Amino acid sequence: MNNIEQRRHSGLRRNDDSNKIPAMPLPVLYSFRRCPYAMRARSALIAVGISVELREIVLRDKPAEMLTASPKGSVPVLVLPDGRVIDESWDIMLWALRTHGAHPWLGENECHVGAALPLVAENDSTFKRALDRYKYPERFPEHSQAFYRELGEEFLVRLEEHLAVAPFLLGDTMSIADAALLPFIRQFAAVDPDWFASAPYPKLRTWLADYTESKLFMRVMQKFPAWQAGDTPIIFVGI
Repeated sequence: MNNIEQRRHSGLRRNDDSNKIPAMPLPVLYSFRRCPYAMRARSALIAVGISVELREIVLRDKPAEMLTASPKGSVPVLVLPDGRVIDESWDIMLWALRTHGAHPWLGENECHVGAALPLVAENDSTFKRALDRYKYPERFPEHSQAFYRELGEEFLVRLEEHLAVAPFLLGDTMSIADAALLPFIRQFAAVDPDWFASAPYPKLRTWLADYTESKLFMRVMQKFPAWQAGDTPIIFVGI
C-alpha cells in the first residue's frame, strides 16, 4: 500500500433512512468532478474526514445559489454553516487541514505550507496557462500545440528534480504540495498519454501513477449527478 492509500478517506453517499442527515448543518461544497481546483479541495476534505453537502454543478448552467455565495462563478466554493464563504481551492485546503489540529500534510509547524507556496503559485499561473493552451490549441492558434507543451515542460522539469530527491515533492510522505499539484499534472499527462509515457520524467510518472491508482483518487473522482435545488442532499461523508 502506498503512502497516499494510508491516508484517511471518506465515502460519498446519498442520505437514506439508515443514514439521517446530521442535525447540525454541514458545510456546502459546490464542485465539478473534473476541475483540478475542485479535486484538490476534495482531496483535503477526504484526507481529514470532513463531512460536507456536495453539490455537483454543470459549468454551463451554474446554480444561482452558488453565484450568490461567490459571484466569481468558479469552483470550488465552500459555504460554512455560519455563512462564511471560502472560494479559493488553496484556502479550502488550509481550512480543512487545520480543522482538527495540524494535519500531517501541513508538516511540522506547518513547514510544508511555506515550502509549497512557490510551487502552487507557479502551477496556478504560468503552468496552468500553458496547460490550457496545450489542451485546447485550436483556441490559441498563435502557436503550435508542441510550443505550449514545451512551456509546460519547464514546470515538469522542476517537479522531476524534486522527485529525484524524495518520492513526494517535499519529502518521504505526501503533503499539501502533492495534493495541490497532482490534479493538474494528471490533466497535462492526459493530453497525449503516449508522449508522456516516453517523456524524460520517470519520477513524475511514478508519482502520478501512485496517485491515480490510490483509494484517495478513486474517492475524489466518484461520479454524482448534477445538483438542483430541492434534490435529496448528497453527503460527502467524513470518517
